[in-house]
Amino acid sequence: MTFAKGIPLDSAAIMSIVLESILYGFSVLMFIGTIWALTYKRHMRDVNRPITAVAVLLFALSTAHMVIDIIRTEEGLIQFRDEFPGRPDAFFADISQETFVINNTIVVLQTLLGDGVVIYRCYVVWQTVWVIIVPSILWCSVAVTGGYSIYSFSHTTSISRRVFSHATRQWISAFAGLTIANNLLSSGLLAYRIWEIECNVAKSRTTKITTTSILRVLMDAAVLYSIALLCTLITLVCSNAGPLVMIELLTPIISIVFYMIIIRIAMGRNHHSHISTVRGGSTSETNQGNLQHYPLQPLQIHISRFTHTDGASVYRNGRQDRPSTGKEVFVEGASHNV
Repeated sequence: MTFAKGIPLDSAAIMSIVLESILYGFSVLMFIGTIWALTYKRHMRDVNRPITAVAVLLFALSTAHMVIDIIRTEEGLIQFRDEFPGRPDAFFADISQETFVINNTIVVLQTLLGDGVVIYRCYVVWQTVWVIIVPSILWCSVAVTGGYSIYSFSHTTSISRRVFSHATRQWISAFAGLTIANNLLSSGLLAYRIWEIECNVAKSRTTKITTTSILRVLMDAAVLYSIALLCTLITLVCSNAGPLVMIELLTPIISIVFYMIIIRIAMGRNHHSHISTVRGGSTSETNQGNLQHYPLQPLQIHISRFTHTDGASVYRNGRQDRPSTGKEVFVEGASHNV
């Protein structure tokens, strides 16, 4: 059996396992950081259990993918290297094997899980189902094309020059293209809504709680994931072995993208809490000194409330005038649930 020009498939298998191992190790560190961010100094009842469950599930899927990839590489290079007419190249070209089908099933599941979380965040910040109708349709399309891609893998027969048949390439291309569109659309809607709410409440609060860093990490994550998918599309057209490498790298990249958003939000929460504590102490001391030198003037109470939720910001502003109490009181509360 001969194959299209390009790097040998056994070399591509070694390259993919090495690169995936590096990214997987990085994702493990970020998973530890994510669990710390979700649970540090919190009671169990305060932990965001759905997001924690998603983080654990992504880690379990990426770990299973890594283990199966190691098994497949060992089988192709050592265990069954002499049992195929084309030796290791023929083994790795057989995409109907159980290990390859299971690995790509994990990729599809992880893609659907990651995209589903982004769509859920859009619903949280917009508070309307109309905004997520198109992303939800795209999500269903991703599920369909991913399912047909896996079906195509499992029913692929011997191919003379290409690892993937023409039909299989079309399904993979549709899967990657729809995932890119869904990812960019959902992330764009999420970022725009956070920016819009930030602009609306910026004038009514006294503390500077900027969401620029959160917007930046959301867009960075979307761009990183989209670039990985775009590279998969390009290699699918231009290379024979390239898609085998890129598909294996998608699993740890999806986990890394999810973890980096959670960790960044947690860092912002801790930073704001520290600033609030320091400013609160300074304000209290200053007010005590001022009360000793200046008579109390009748002022009004202004109450402003800020709420920050997972991966997004939900702001509620209220301003209420009450009878004069002879002093000025300003109350600002912040709640962060990652």
